[in-house]
Amino acid sequence: MAALVTTTILTGPSVAEPFSTAPCALHRTDAHHSEGLDTWNAAYTRPTHPLSAVMVFLSFPDATPRTTPAELAADHFPATSRYYEQASYGKFTIHPHPLTHWLRMPRPSVAYGMQRDWSMALRAAYLRDAFAVADPEVDFSRYDIVYFVADPDAPGVDSDATKVVNLSTPMHLDGTDVRRVVTVFEKHPPDRLVLAHETGHLFDLPDLYHRPVDGKGDWDTYVGDWDLMGSQFGLSPDLFAWHKWKLGWLDPRQVVCVRGAGPTRLTLEPLSAGPGVPVPVQGAAGAPAFGLGNGTKLALVRTGTDTVLAFEARGATGNDSTACRQGILVYRVRGEAASGGGPIEVVDAHPRTEACWENSVYPPLADAPVSLGETFTVPGDGVKVEVEGRTATGAWNVKITPGEPDDPGESAGLG
Repeated sequence: MAALVTTTILTGPSVAEPFSTAPCALHRTDAHHSEGLDTWNAAYTRPTHPLSAVMVFLSFPDATPRTTPAELAADHFPATSRYYEQASYGKFTIHPHPLTHWLRMPRPSVAYGMQRDWSMALRAAYLRDAFAVADPEVDFSRYDIVYFVADPDAPGVDSDATKVVNLSTPMHLDGTDVRRVVTVFEKHPPDRLVLAHETGHLFDLPDLYHRPVDGKGDWDTYVGDWDLMGSQFGLSPDLFAWHKWKLGWLDPRQVVCVRGAGPTRLTLEPLSAGPGVPVPVQGAAGAPAFGLGNGTKLALVRTGTDTVLAFEARGATGNDSTACRQGILVYRVRGEAASGGGPIEVVDAHPRTEACWENSVYPPLADAPVSLGETFTVPGDGVKVEVEGRTATGAWNVKITPGEPDDPGESAGLG
């Protein structure tokens, strides 16, 4: 096996040493979906155990459905549950319970004014009617998640309006409080992984896309393809390791907080690698190696009172099977930034090039990772990462040197 890859002798501090992650755990703030993870927001369910979801299918007097509830359920499952099973390394899944028939709403679809920036009054009217028709048919006390799925062919249904609605006053039904609902207005077939994205909000994950003020321009400049909460169309839509740590899917020993000014060598397993997941090794002959899936997944360098740099290995495995490039992905995390305000931004190790222009959501960031044999200094922070080699199981040997912040006039990049 040692002949399959280039490896590096680790002469610096090893991951077996007692690194403390506490200095790198940003504090949770009042920002909507704050990326701080020193504590869990108790207003949300933490997805560390299986959850049950009910899917309610709503039709309208001004349209006759051209699809069946079973067809619409199949649009989203098992794709959504499979995504989370892979992302969580088997620690979390969703058990869907779709109704088998349509429930008729009392008003025409056009009466609800569905659109992306939905008026609060019309949205409230829609939810009141939806709960009213669903309550006789659904025992809400049995479910952790509620999906209201509208007839995609009704004239007033706008696929851009799909979103999670947070209820300021919970609906009390069947002895339980319903605090959030995913309202689904997708076409048939729907956007790829759209329900997985919306479900992420139920677990306090923020939107990572950048919404232009006028609604025009590129929405994917913050993270590109690299996280489901940025784009459900991404080539590498697995959740960032930071999010997996936040959600409870990474053990503390799988997160390393790099401290001091000197270099630290460590080995990072591919983010998507779990038990039994094949890891293609660059330059290897024959079948891919299999990683154990329980090694270090995330390295961090604290860069300010509310900021941290994150380093993780991304490759063409699991949810990232269509990845454009592989290597060590670098990104900044800000605990005080709200959802949609850039709480995470990928740092481009190849700012002068782009890749996979034909299918990437944002080609300038498609080749962002630091590749094997490359050295990259993060602009503005002076933190240097060197990708020194790979192990027989497909993990990445890296050296991280916190150093000192750069002079603003200096340029930093691959060397």
